[in-house]
Amino acid sequence: MVIKLKSRKGTQILKRYIPFLLVFIFLLTSCSNNNKQSNEQEEEITQPQPNIYGLYVDSLTQQKGIVGKNETLTDILIPHHVTYKQIREIAIIARDKWNVRKIRRGKEYVIYSSNDSIPSVKYFVYESDPINYVVVEFGDSISVTKGRKKIKIKENKTAGEINTSLYITLKEQKVSDLLALKLAEVFAWQIDFYRIYKGDKFKVIFEEEYVDGKFIGIGKIISAYFQHRGDDYYAFYLEQDGKDEYFDEEGKSLQKTFLKSPLKFSRVSSGFTRRRYHPVLHRYKAHLGTDYAAPTGTPIYSVGDGVVTEARYKRNNGNYVKIRHNSTYTTQYLHMSKIAKGIRPGVKVKQKQVIGYVGSTGLATGPHVCFRFWKNGAQINHRKQKFPSSHPVSKNNIDRYLTYMDSLKSIIDSMQISNVSTGMTQVTANQ
Repeated sequence: MVIKLKSRKGTQILKRYIPFLLVFIFLLTSCSNNNKQSNEQEEEITQPQPNIYGLYVDSLTQQKGIVGKNETLTDILIPHHVTYKQIREIAIIARDKWNVRKIRRGKEYVIYSSNDSIPSVKYFVYESDPINYVVVEFGDSISVTKGRKKIKIKENKTAGEINTSLYITLKEQKVSDLLALKLAEVFAWQIDFYRIYKGDKFKVIFEEEYVDGKFIGIGKIISAYFQHRGDDYYAFYLEQDGKDEYFDEEGKSLQKTFLKSPLKFSRVSSGFTRRRYHPVLHRYKAHLGTDYAAPTGTPIYSVGDGVVTEARYKRNNGNYVKIRHNSTYTTQYLHMSKIAKGIRPGVKVKQKQVIGYVGSTGLATGPHVCFRFWKNGAQINHRKQKFPSSHPVSKNNIDRYLTYMDSLKSIIDSMQISNVSTGMTQVTANQ
């Protein structure tokens, strides 16, 4: 629009009011933008968010439950107006992902239903463990998907001196005793955890796993130090060639050819000796093995990779398994309550694979495993042997590893032995 001014007086009046007009236009524009931003923020705030299972369930009712004794999927869903036909369909659709017949007592589940006068189930969620779950969605058709909750990783550290046991020391420091199992796995080739001594010391930097704010377990050990019988042992985590491994200060692998023992935790009830009074035969004879006492049913592990040569019952040996690891070494495990499924002559086994369970079959007075070790055809005391590392840090990774190791070792060395664990604040997320 063009404005024509007819006089000088009109021009002066217009000039006088132009600043006020500009301020008014600015205020109108500013208010409009503020309203627009406010509306956008309101939209962002009110936008629905997925729950821990990735589901949008704001408009649905939620019912949590725990699987009872002998309770089946049918028992759970029928009261919620799910038909037998739908349950059969779930079983068919889910068979490659989830066996509906194997829901377990004590496991948690959640049912999300509509708010109608006759509620209909929209989602059924079954938690197979604290992390993994299965979602059954009831829509135009039934679908079954598997999922994992987001795990939050908190880095922590602790140090202590053992007075009674590693478990008790960790408990006193309010650290999960699951850390003891992790340490036993890391140092399985260096330390005999059946013979932990009073005064042994440890320092460890490790991960704790949380789901929805709830502690669910110990993650990986990042770095650890263990002083056992005056000897110092270090462990540093490194992912190499897609594998999680532990190495020492020089980059040598902590994994040896053999485990120290075929059991994780127990006690030595009888050692290797050329003359022992036999508790059943009541006479002195050689005991060319090591007895590890443990409760009946405790898993027995192969101490190394190999091939099963014998897996059967003998009068004195009871149920036993014998494994040839290579042309030099052979091991044997006696008095099992039972031999593990699939373990038979000719079968290849891996280190830490369960081959049987502690028992007292054969010539035994109580539950234990008699572990025997042959080198070049002669029985020897395996606890006095020193085996070489399996492989070191690769040449491509060694410089990076040594720099990384130095930084962790300085932290470990600076940690003070105390009765109270101290936490680090770094938190990361892992899918």
